[in-house]
Amino acid sequence: MQSSPGGPAAQITAATDQNQEPAPQRIPYWLQQAERFLRVIVRLYLGLLVCCAPWYPAAWDNNPLFASSPWLMAFIAHGAVRGVVSGLGILNLWIAVREALRGPVGPGKG
Repeated sequence: MQSSPGGPAAQITAATDQNQEPAPQRIPYWLQQAERFLRVIVRLYLGLLVCCAPWYPAAWDNNPLFASSPWLMAFIAHGAVRGVVSGLGILNLWIAVREALRGPVGPGKG
């Protein structure tokens, strides 16, 4: 017994073909590496900025955002606060260097 072209089997096949999503497009390797390079550069720059800013008086002590509040000015003047902010900058630098030294991300690797 043969099923007709418009039979139930053909309808099920047609329905499953319509429900399938198109295959995701792969990101080109060069674009992955360019994005990784930009991410590392931005992290290095921000890490250096955050690490060094607390110890540069023109940027830290004369900041108009801090000068608007006397208690905030007293708080950020503590060495421990400067150390914590610098530590966050060093952490950002470490993440950037680790990302830069990581092996190349090839096809099929996350």
